[in-house]
Amino acid sequence: MVGRALTSLFWGVVADRYGRKPVILIGTFSVVVFNTLFGLSTNFWMALSMRFFLGCFNSQLGTIRAYASEVCREEYRALALSVVSTSRGIGLIIGPAIGGFFAQPVEKYPNLFVESSIFGRFPYFLPCLIISVYAVGSLVACKWLPETLHKHAEKANERADLHDISEHSSNDSGQKDNIVELEDKQIHKSNLLKNWPLMSTIIVYCVFSLQEMAYSEMFSFWAVSDKKYGGLSFSSQDVGEVLAISGFGLLLFQLLLYPPVERRLGPLMVTRLSAVISIPLLSCFPYIAMLSGVVLHLVINCAAILRNSLSPQSQRGAANAISITAMSVFKAFGPAGGGAL
Repeated sequence: MVGRALTSLFWGVVADRYGRKPVILIGTFSVVVFNTLFGLSTNFWMALSMRFFLGCFNSQLGTIRAYASEVCREEYRALALSVVSTSRGIGLIIGPAIGGFFAQPVEKYPNLFVESSIFGRFPYFLPCLIISVYAVGSLVACKWLPETLHKHAEKANERADLHDISEHSSNDSGQKDNIVELEDKQIHKSNLLKNWPLMSTIIVYCVFSLQEMAYSEMFSFWAVSDKKYGGLSFSSQDVGEVLAISGFGLLLFQLLLYPPVERRLGPLMVTRLSAVISIPLLSCFPYIAMLSGVVLHLVINCAAILRNSLSPQSQRGAANAISITAMSVFKAFGPAGGGAL
């Protein structure tokens, strides 16, 4: 999270200048490299460094949300961003299952893995390797990913050059090109930090990201704690299974329930209702912890829709980068704060 907080704004500017696809390719490639090295870590500082570099080079979340809001028409924007959140639900299904079932394979599957193999020396390398192989497949699939960043100013300049070469081009066409170019320059000069609706949406996003991270951290501690302390005495594999089930629930919710609710009420009203509902749900955390997670993801998804609607396309990457930077700072304090409490 610290690495992502330090570089998200930079990658957002890169996405606005050179396109969304290069940033997505670099981020996916960084997963292949640094996630593999993380599984081969021999000490705490090496593992910490690999996670830091992974965060520095991986700005996928903000860029993909900007991409999702541009690749489809406006009436399908809520569904597109819901699919992005759904992919996180799929990750919550696959990720914990991979970690829970394939970590320490020598102990869990002694008939398949021997102590003298690389998996005996690096007990967490196998799940990291599986994720890296999956990332390689995603990297290959990105070859057919269309670019959504349209440089209107450059097109206007090209049309203006053709206007100078042609002897019989109309004056109206040239005036329209100049207007488009002037509007683009004004958009590029505008300061995102002075866009209060956008900044207020980012603040809401950060607060609930902190809440989500603390919730995830506390659930894991609560699940593995002994029953005499009010916990569940779960093993790491049990926690992985529970998170996989909750991720499947989130997947169904994002695909089937969220789009019609957002179309009927609007993202702002859904955000307000979810924020109010989350108060009693989180207060009853030990009893209905998994239900509170659905509401948190609902608020975060609505905040993503508002954020992409309040920023122009030429600055959408930077706007999402500011959001991811602030969110990463809040999420960096989430585990420490939740664990301490």
